[in-house]
Amino acid sequence: MKKVSIGSWAFTGENFADHPIDLQEVIEKLHEMKFDGISMGGFMPHANPDLYETPEKRAALLQLLKDNELEVADYAADLWSVDSLQQSEEWIALFEKACIFCDQMGWPVIRVDTGTPPVVPEGMTYAECRAKIVDNFKKIAQFAQKYNKEVVWEFEPGFMINEPKYILETYEAVNEPNFSVLVDTCHAYMSAVMGARHIEENRLEGGVVELINMLSGKIGFVHVIDSDGTLNVTATSTHAPFGLGKIDFDEVIPALIDAGGFKGEWWAIDLCEWPDAWNAIRECKDFVDAFNQKYCG
Repeated sequence: MKKVSIGSWAFTGENFADHPIDLQEVIEKLHEMKFDGISMGGFMPHANPDLYETPEKRAALLQLLKDNELEVADYAADLWSVDSLQQSEEWIALFEKACIFCDQMGWPVIRVDTGTPPVVPEGMTYAECRAKIVDNFKKIAQFAQKYNKEVVWEFEPGFMINEPKYILETYEAVNEPNFSVLVDTCHAYMSAVMGARHIEENRLEGGVVELINMLSGKIGFVHVIDSDGTLNVTATSTHAPFGLGKIDFDEVIPALIDAGGFKGEWWAIDLCEWPDAWNAIRECKDFVDAFNQKYCG
């Protein structure tokens, strides 16, 4: 059986901007629901390094997690204040701060995206953009190696490089031992099936399963959630609760384990920007518990 977490960023994002759920309340609710861990968002007002800036505050957060018997499955670094193509040095510096924070907290996996929207800037080609992103990824992965941290890259329509062929190309070009791909099932559907916000269209006839096959042995982490085939208000994939979308998890979960070679310890539920995320937690966990028992039990 794999362990189950959920992303805390679901309770601080677009739909909770005016009333984010306090991190302590999130942690206590997950304990009550018998989650194994939390996928920790580095976004305010949750576990941002600038908010937990003292040893005392960091120790208190670790104690809160311990008291509620939760591990941290992965950490989503908040790098969104700068554009990775236009402000690469600043973007890398933000990552380094997040990496040092994770090292001090004992959290092993750091989630990143490409850090720039899927629009080629004036004066650049798409190939040049991809090369710059590869360079950024290599630099952060090499920095993270000093701290024995894994870097997982989540591709999605909200950020550049979402085409299956270029996802694979980018992974291979980075070529660092601690760098892998994070497959979010919702983003995978939007990429492989819908071709959402592709700069160069590259849909796959075999859909999500074909994409998983392409990434076999390269998948370091997985976020699970459904997709209804639409983009949300922030122009990335709508993270629909299980059963409200089009993904066949009886195809996708075995593919991840077998063809995809996913050997990670976690299924991380991602309700990012779902309007009723706080009330959807229980049904989502029940769904994941069921396929976890079926395919990993």
